[in-house]
This record gives sequence, C-alpha cells and structure tokens, in this order.
Amino acid sequence: QHSVLVGSERLGNGQIPIGCRGGGCGVCKVEVLDGEVMRRRMSRAHISEADEAAGMVLACRIFPRGDVTVRLVSAAEVAA
Repeated sequence: QHSVLVGSERLGNGQIPIGCRGGGCGVCKVEVLDGEVMRRRMSRAHISEADEAAGMVLACRIFPRGDVTVRLVSAAEVAA
C-alpha cells in the first residue's frame, strides 16, 4: 500500500509538495478532512500531538484505508 503522498504523485496532480518522503521535513503537511488512514511515526518538530489530534498529518506518513479527502496546509498556516 502506498502513502497518500505517493498516491497524489502517481495521479500527477502535483497538489502535495514532495520533500524528504520520510516524515522529517514537513513540507507535505495536510489535514485529513474525511476518511480513515493508518498513521506511521511523524516528526514532532513538524506535527505536534495537538496537530495530529486535529487531523494534521504528513502525507508521506499516512496510508488510506479507503477513500480519503485531504487539504494541503499552507505555509502561512504552518508558520502561525
């Protein structure tokens, strides 16, 4: 099974930025709006426990368990 980031990349939509692919850089931060995902370990430097509880995750570290809807988190939101 592929991560949401890989799925987005394979669709060729270019909506989610690609960085390190391992959860360390934080550029692929998204909010899960709908659907269920399996989560792998993410850098707390980029995703706090509060972020994760609010549905903010790294697309490279989540794996869909069916249809999933995500929203890209903007750089301005990340800086806030």
